[in-house]
Amino acid sequence: MSKPLPTRMMRLGKLSSISALLLLLTACASGPQTSSSPVDPMNVKVSGSVNRDFTQAVTYLEGERYPEAIELLQSVVEREQRLSAPYVNLGIAYYRTGDEKNAEESFLEALRAAPLDPIASNELGVLYRRQGRFDEAKDTYMKSLQLHPGTPSLIKNLGILCDLYLQDAGCALAQFEQYLKVRPDDAKVSIWVTDLKRRVN
Repeated sequence: MSKPLPTRMMRLGKLSSISALLLLLTACASGPQTSSSPVDPMNVKVSGSVNRDFTQAVTYLEGERYPEAIELLQSVVEREQRLSAPYVNLGIAYYRTGDEKNAEESFLEALRAAPLDPIASNELGVLYRRQGRFDEAKDTYMKSLQLHPGTPSLIKNLGILCDLYLQDAGCALAQFEQYLKVRPDDAKVSIWVTDLKRRVN
């Protein structure tokens, strides 16, 4: 009898400062699975071997064994293309090896599987920001925030983008104030807000 795999959390290292939710569900179906439209991940059943390999790939990522994680995640996405989590983790692994081209492609594949997914959108936005593609980063954050307005990582990273890269203090202040409504105990962002208020005034 199948049962859901517990939600896994993993630090994203240098790519971003948030944690990604890593979720697959166990089942007894097998063979490649694809979908032309977004699916609810809670209703997706995947083969036991896919679930097992995905879990092992997460272990490799946590151990910073990126080449092994990439190889295993490539196998996972060949067999199961309906979920965003394997693509997100593949993108993270590529990024950590310095392969930004394949990292971007993996994050875009994650968004194909789950349009405007907040985790995939955040990772892609951070990647664009690091590449100097500031307008694309802002567009990515804002589109995802329309569907997921309370996502702390998206709000915070949009604020950072506005403040440090777009030199838009008003935009940054609005984002950080919104972020503090969700995460009021973040002392660092509270300091940023105080500084921004001085600059805006």
